[in-house]
Amino acid sequence: MLMREYKNSDKMISVLGLGCMRLPKITPDREDIDYEKAQEMVDYALSHGINYVDTAHMYHNGESEVFLGHALQKHQRESFYLATKMPIWMAKTPEEMRKIFDLQLERLQTDYIDFYLWHALNKENFKRCIDFGLYEFLTEKKKQGAIRYLGFSFHDAPDTLEEICDTYDWDFAQIQLNYLDWEMQDAKRQYGILEKHDIPCIIMEPVRGGTLANPCEAANKLFLEARPQKSIASWAMRYAATFPNVLTVLSGMSNMEQLKDNIDTMDHFEPIDDKDSEVIEKAVLAYKTKDTVPCTGCRYCMDCVFGVDIPNVFKQYNQYAVNQNKDIFKKEFDSSAAHCTACGKCAEHCPQAIKIPEKIAMINNLYQD
Repeated sequence: MLMREYKNSDKMISVLGLGCMRLPKITPDREDIDYEKAQEMVDYALSHGINYVDTAHMYHNGESEVFLGHALQKHQRESFYLATKMPIWMAKTPEEMRKIFDLQLERLQTDYIDFYLWHALNKENFKRCIDFGLYEFLTEKKKQGAIRYLGFSFHDAPDTLEEICDTYDWDFAQIQLNYLDWEMQDAKRQYGILEKHDIPCIIMEPVRGGTLANPCEAANKLFLEARPQKSIASWAMRYAATFPNVLTVLSGMSNMEQLKDNIDTMDHFEPIDDKDSEVIEKAVLAYKTKDTVPCTGCRYCMDCVFGVDIPNVFKQYNQYAVNQNKDIFKKEFDSSAAHCTACGKCAEHCPQAIKIPEKIAMINNLYQD
């Protein structure tokens, strides 16, 4: 496994990180984790060189931290780096914020977190963190040894990222970066800001919630013709890992096949070269001709009080946008979309800034045509 040095230290981090937002589930429609399959993946990952394990308080409705607390007991604590995050929007008071942190240590069955993040920072969440004194609280935890490195994950415009980087001293930061969002969400500028501030960069959504494992038929053809022995997803993983300031690339793998493929990519890592870049540029152009919704399936918008399964509605629509098979779309249509009242609460939490009610209305109209 390719390893990278953390900031001139003796800490070597695997360039592939195990993201625990999309672990194997018992049933597709619930977030309950299949412990046997997920344990097998954790064991395989750690035995094949992955040493960065990332979770968050809200993943799998809170069960991801609980599962990892169980799964990682088989492994020596010093053999991996553990990351989790503070969801400031879940705390109504500073006291609740402190209780969340204590609960995380309890769930994870550990007395310290290696890489601790302020979760999903945008302008609003950052202000709340400041008002609650989160930096002071976590800095004290760092002095006590309960945190080794302090950082944040980010979902907003580059100007807000610049403000966050200027306000406090950070050990690392996590941004969404892939070959589609390099331009679409200005990941290029975000990466440049972190590089300018000498803040090591962790990458999330390199395959954009699985979208870049199967972007569209035209793009797939380009990738397979260029590298017929490699998966389409490997292009996205290599792209994210090519940037020199990237410490690790997180992948939320849902099965052993994905895990093995990503390990193979990073075990035999080949940076993206000029020829590869030309292929990617053509693939991006092919993808942009498809009218897809840029949903990554993160489920930050859920649960909808009216019962709309927003990520599933978008997933089914995106499949239609790619294959243009309206018969299949209508047959598999998620009828929960009809329950949308356009209240807009979901859009407030969407890291991709999707105008969710508008898209749901468009999809409903398509079904009714």
